[in-house]
Amino acid sequence: MIDEILDILKGDSRILLGSIIICTILLVAAFAPFIAPHDPLAQNLERRLSPPSCEYPMGADNLGRCVFSRVVYGARLSLPIGMAITGTALAIGSLVGAISGFLGGRYDEFVMRIVDVLLAFPGLILALAIIAVMGPGIINASFALVAIGWTGFARMVRAMTLAVREKEFMEGAKALGASDFYIITRHLLPNVIAPVLPMAFLGAGYSILALAGLSFLGLGVRPPTPEWGLMLSDGRLFMRSAPHLMIFPGIALSMTILAFNLLGDGIRDALGPKPRMEA
Repeated sequence: MIDEILDILKGDSRILLGSIIICTILLVAAFAPFIAPHDPLAQNLERRLSPPSCEYPMGADNLGRCVFSRVVYGARLSLPIGMAITGTALAIGSLVGAISGFLGGRYDEFVMRIVDVLLAFPGLILALAIIAVMGPGIINASFALVAIGWTGFARMVRAMTLAVREKEFMEGAKALGASDFYIITRHLLPNVIAPVLPMAFLGAGYSILALAGLSFLGLGVRPPTPEWGLMLSDGRLFMRSAPHLMIFPGIALSMTILAFNLLGDGIRDALGPKPRMEA
């Protein structure tokens, strides 16, 4: 198993580069208290809007807070929550899609109509509507992103389930008297989950971007919590006089999304069918 993973990493530079970036960000997030030179919430109004220097490597914001420290601590929030949102959406969507495709009939029709209705709306517009009802905040924003994220996984898993459910190993499990739940969890999901992994990595990047967008609009993370989208929102008023307030959080956000996109594209090609070589 480890050898196969190493072969995949060596065979595609996108997977290797994406893995390095994500692992680096995870390490930065884990050791943030040791990396950040200042308390991310500490204010020093005498140094407000100061440019990058030895004391403040990425400058200071409008309240004199260290931008570098806030970017570092922002990784502890943006990355884990984005991955948790995608993981939850993946779990819900995969289970719903597998059950829907396995059972078929009216249940499948009912579930797919719900999925069609949700997919008919632009994702962020639907998320904004959910937050408008539930109120702003990181928990409600995360719930809204899960609510719009599970449908894509459900549709993909359901389509693959329809192709797998008539296979011989599925018929054998039914003949042995295995329960539907056992067949779905032990035989069906393990055989359809691999093609969903690229979509999950791409979805993680989207979740991080969407969470940053909601925080930018004041609907996600609340001040003074250090979060990349919120930092971009705070810095937009000083874009000309202190561009570093937006540059560094923007770079951190862009690099994280790029890493997940590289991983998703690389894994998709690695798991996809290989083209035949002409003789």
